[in-house]
Amino acid sequence: MHNNYVYILVMFGVSFLIRVLPLTLIRKEIKNDTIRSFLYYVPYVTLAVMTFPAIMQATAEPFAGLAALVIGIVIAWFGGGLFPTAIICSLTVFILEHFI
Repeated sequence: MHNNYVYILVMFGVSFLIRVLPLTLIRKEIKNDTIRSFLYYVPYVTLAVMTFPAIMQATAEPFAGLAALVIGIVIAWFGGGLFPTAIICSLTVFILEHFI
């Protein structure tokens, strides 16, 4: 028989250790440029890894999600704000799914 509380306790322990061990083991400022640049980009990579599959699976046609992603990247690259980029990407998905 499975005990859900054991699973929750193990997940809590693993999550806690992942967050607490670096804080307790590394007390000095990190001066290595490679490690600092790695730690700088971790949040962006994590966000991208979580967002990309959602973009591809949120639409009925994966091509519409991919097209909206590409258009959104281009708009953001040229300085478009968050709201106009979101509107244009949504319109892209709407047009590709309904009219093509």
